[in-house]
Amino acid sequence: MKRYRVIPYDFDFRARHLTLEIKEEWEPAIKEQHIRNKAAIEQELLATYGSAFANEKKQNFIDLGPTPLSIIAFHNLFFEQTRTAFIMGAYYPALTGICALGERVLNHLILLLRQDFTGSREYKRIARKDSFDNWNTAIEMLRSWDCLRSETADVYQDLMDKRHKAIHFRPETDHNDRELSLEAIHTFQSIIELQFAAWGQLPWFLTEVAGEIYIKESWETHPFVKRVYLPNCPLVSPYHRVLEISPHWKVEDEKQLPGATEIDDSEFAKLRNERRAR
Repeated sequence: MKRYRVIPYDFDFRARHLTLEIKEEWEPAIKEQHIRNKAAIEQELLATYGSAFANEKKQNFIDLGPTPLSIIAFHNLFFEQTRTAFIMGAYYPALTGICALGERVLNHLILLLRQDFTGSREYKRIARKDSFDNWNTAIEMLRSWDCLRSETADVYQDLMDKRHKAIHFRPETDHNDRELSLEAIHTFQSIIELQFAAWGQLPWFLTEVAGEIYIKESWETHPFVKRVYLPNCPLVSPYHRVLEISPHWKVEDEKQLPGATEIDDSEFAKLRNERRAR
C-alpha cells in the first residue's frame, strides 16, 4: 500500500522574489508584505556575501535564478559553492568548478550503478576503474543502461563542450568569463531539472496527488531510481501526515493500515487525495 514520496531538499526561490513586480491593483497589505520580503532578502545577501560590490553581487544572484527543486543527490553542496563563487564575482573558478562538478556527477553515477550491470558488455571496461575522464564514454554508457534520459544526455554534451572551451586555452575567455560561467551554471541546472528533480513530469513520477510527488511502483526497481531516489524518499501510506518541513522533514504515518495491503498507483492517488480533502 505504501509509496516513496519525493521530497525536495534543496531549493532557493529568493532570486525570483527580488524581481517580482508589485502590481498596482494589489491590496496595500500584500504590497507591504512583498516590500518587506524583498528588503529582508537583500539584507540576507549582504550578510552572506558582504557589502563590497553589493549591487554587482545582487545582480549576479538574480541572474543565476532560483535553484531547481532537487532530490538530495551528488550535486547539492558543491553546486551551492559554485553559485557562491559566481555571486562573489569569481567567474572563472565558477566556470571550471561547474564543469568539474558535471564530470563528478557522471563518475558518481557510473560507480553507483555499475553493480546493477555486471552482465552488460560495457562492464568489463569499467569494472576496475575508479574514475572516468572521457565524457562521451560515460554519457553513452549511462544512456545504454537507461540510466540517463536522452534529454539529459544532450544537455550533458552541451556542458562537455563548455568544459573543453573553458579548460583549453582560448584568449576570448579573458573577456567573457562571466557570460561563459553563467551559461555553464544554467546548463548544469537543466541537468538537475531533467534528471534529479523533485518536481515536474519525469517518467518515474506519480503526479496524480495534488501538490505531492511519489515514485511509481513500476519504477521502484529501476537501478537509477533505486540508487538515487529511494534512499532519499520516505516510504509512506496514503494516510501519512507531514509534521515538520524545517529544518528537516518529519513524517507521521498510520501504524495500522485499513483495507488491502497491495494497491495500484491510481488507487494510492485516490486514497491520498481523499485523505487530504478531509
